[in-house]
Amino acid sequence: MTTQQSEHRVQQGFAAFGTIGAAILLLVGGIIELLQGISAVAEDELFVVGPEYVYKMDLTTWGWIHIVVSIIAIAIAVGMFTGAAWARVGAICIASLSIILNFLWLPYFPWWSILVIAVDIVIIWAVATWRNV
Repeated sequence: MTTQQSEHRVQQGFAAFGTIGAAILLLVGGIIELLQGISAVAEDELFVVGPEYVYKMDLTTWGWIHIVVSIIAIAIAVGMFTGAAWARVGAICIASLSIILNFLWLPYFPWWSILVIAVDIVIIWAVATWRNV
């Protein structure tokens, strides 16, 4: 076995690990987002926000937005597990959208939003750096 073949096998291993890792992260991010949306729809009294919030929207509306985004994220994660090419682009797009939504969600639940933003950044990094060789 030549050195080039050995390096190619190592790269394949990292690519496979990166794909599965990114899919798992996207699935976890989608589940976190789903729980966040369900809690906003079910219990409006759980969240407290100051009256001077610029992006003020009804919490039930925010909850449904989070639920829809999470369902799309979970579907994309399943697509990544199956190796679908469209899922990589979809993962970056949905994680970017999730970052924007959670930035707007910061006044309602700041620590949770920061956690989801961090997970989304790792998802984008994992998907963007994955090379299928």
